[in-house]
Amino acid sequence: MYPNLRDIGIRNPENIKRYSLRKEGDKDILKVYFRKSTGMLIGRSSKYKFQRQIKTVSGGQHNQHIQGTTELSEINPTLHKIIKELDSLSLQVSTEKELKQQVLSDLKHLQSVVDNKIQEIENKLDKLS
Repeated sequence: MYPNLRDIGIRNPENIKRYSLRKEGDKDILKVYFRKSTGMLIGRSSKYKFQRQIKTVSGGQHNQHIQGTTELSEINPTLHKIIKELDSLSLQVSTEKELKQQVLSDLKHLQSVVDNKIQEIENKLDKLS
């Protein structure tokens, strides 16, 4: 029923809680968060990277009225299909309270990641002294 999700290894789309999408350089990063239930072997989230598609389009006029070209990057067509499937699962946050909880959870996770990275760097510095 969800062939594009299946193609990236998601066998049980009903276990998807939500997803996030961000651009990082010339790639789009899709992160899918799962409901964690007893006995699940997969992690709480999975990250997928998709190369952005580069298109050359004619731009405006440049020096001496010569037509130029501009390169634009856009979302990978496969990723676009995956997002359509994810959206069809109605993963949208339904209430402001749920959205606030989700943002707070993301913030706490980010704080934990940053704290761990700082500790790692401090340990490396200690070894250099």
